[in-house]
Amino acid sequence: LRQELTKRGTLPWHEALEHVVRIAEALAVAHEQEPPIVHRDLKPGNLFLTRKRDGAPNIKLLDFGISKSTLAPTSTGPSAKAITADRELMGSPGYMSPEQVRSSKDVDARTDVWSLGVVLYELLTGEMPFASDTVADLLVEVLHSPPRPLVRLAPDVDAALEAVVVRCLQKRREDRYASIAELASALVPFRSASPLVIPELVRVHDA
Repeated sequence: LRQELTKRGTLPWHEALEHVVRIAEALAVAHEQEPPIVHRDLKPGNLFLTRKRDGAPNIKLLDFGISKSTLAPTSTGPSAKAITADRELMGSPGYMSPEQVRSSKDVDARTDVWSLGVVLYELLTGEMPFASDTVADLLVEVLHSPPRPLVRLAPDVDAALEAVVVRCLQKRREDRYASIAELASALVPFRSASPLVIPELVRVHDA
């Protein structure tokens, strides 16, 4: 997905939503394990875009083996502003929630809600919600600054959809969607005419 985004700059909102919902499906399975599995390193570089036999797009969620050592950046396009982690961090700073910045162990499923919100923001705008020249400054922004208004970078995105992204990026995890299923349910009104496979997530949330 990183290569696709680098090549195209941004994705149409309906296409971005389809990818994000499919990522949510995979995350929901991980979060439902006992004990729950929190990915902690969601980013386009860990999302493998492929196709089903009928040609429909599909996403494979990769790299659950997060470690303190991360790979160097591989893109040079608009999304290259996503600074990769240094060796002291577990995760990629541009996608890390505030609580993960403070302590990589003190996280739950809502840290993945944050990261998925960053991914959706990036797919829609080609930019990051927080952008700085250094990792240190970026982490300060994640901890204390509001995200850049999405509609300024992508005026064609519905303000209500921006509100969903903004809720994902709340500093206090209690103010975000409580689960990936709840986030997927919030995205239902914006889905394209092509069907998205989310009924199981919606039923879980409604229950």
